[in-house]
Amino acid sequence: MKVKGKKRVSGVLLILFTAGAAHATTLLNSSYDVSRELFAALNPLFIAQWDQAHPADKLTIRQSHGGSSKQALAILQGLKADVVTYNQVSDVQILHDRGQLIPANWQRRLPDNSSPFYSTMAFLVRKGNPKNIHDWSDLTRSGLQLVFPNPKTSGNGRYTWLAAWGAAAKADGNTPTKTEAFMRRFVNNVAVFDTGGRGSTTTFAERGIGDVLISFESEVNNIRQQYPASQFEVVVPQTNILAEFPVARIDRNVAADGNAEAASQYLRFLYSPQAQKVITSFYYRVNNPQLMAENKSRFPQVSLFRVEDLFGSWERAMQTQFASGGEFDKLQSAGHK
Repeated sequence: MKVKGKKRVSGVLLILFTAGAAHATTLLNSSYDVSRELFAALNPLFIAQWDQAHPADKLTIRQSHGGSSKQALAILQGLKADVVTYNQVSDVQILHDRGQLIPANWQRRLPDNSSPFYSTMAFLVRKGNPKNIHDWSDLTRSGLQLVFPNPKTSGNGRYTWLAAWGAAAKADGNTPTKTEAFMRRFVNNVAVFDTGGRGSTTTFAERGIGDVLISFESEVNNIRQQYPASQFEVVVPQTNILAEFPVARIDRNVAADGNAEAASQYLRFLYSPQAQKVITSFYYRVNNPQLMAENKSRFPQVSLFRVEDLFGSWERAMQTQFASGGEFDKLQSAGHK
């Protein structure tokens, strides 16, 4: 009987200890290559909000960064990310198409096709713009050196390629032979193809390679701010592409980890006024007219086209432009003969 009594007391103590212990939730956000600083600013704000509402459930957010396609592949291969914040729709869609990790309707779960912010492409040039770069047509001049990430591994690189293609097509009346000739000269001017956007930034800004870095408007502006001596200038071409930044929770992973509520609230937080102000401070555009009006000095007016408008769909663009033997492979090979 004494033994039974000891067991009963121990059981009560265990229950009391478990009930009083704080729970800990961890989210892993798999993101694109150049989003480090943005989420370093956003994550503490959401953590403070979550911890205040859930005092017994302390939240930790971990980040994983790289070329968006490589990030998506890592999840398909087993990386247990809870949410993704990518820069291309197809890199999220593949998580449904190949892994059934998210539902087919993932884009309809949040506003604006599940893209809480967007951007477009811009050029970073050396101080004084010595090469006189103002538009896409200037990038095909002989002797010019371009730097941007490889479209095979980076959403950033794919947007650059599609933006250049779209601008050329609009300028030449959508004449395929003229557009292909333009893109052949364009790709022939590439000095370095890094695997991701941050690698291209390092190549251009730190290693001093190239005359023009092509990247997201947000990235090139933040690079310029890092150099107080104004070593660089930003050029935003007027004809440009809409670069959406889709987000999604990974349903299968959050169900297994019990993180569904935290993951969902985290993504909804990105649409909040508090988060959107931070996002615009990093030179990302948002679908909030009032906030954009308040920041109009940051964002030049541009004429944006959608990938779907010029290429039919992201799926078709991936097949015709970036699949093995597609336009990127053909024109790159032809340009370097």
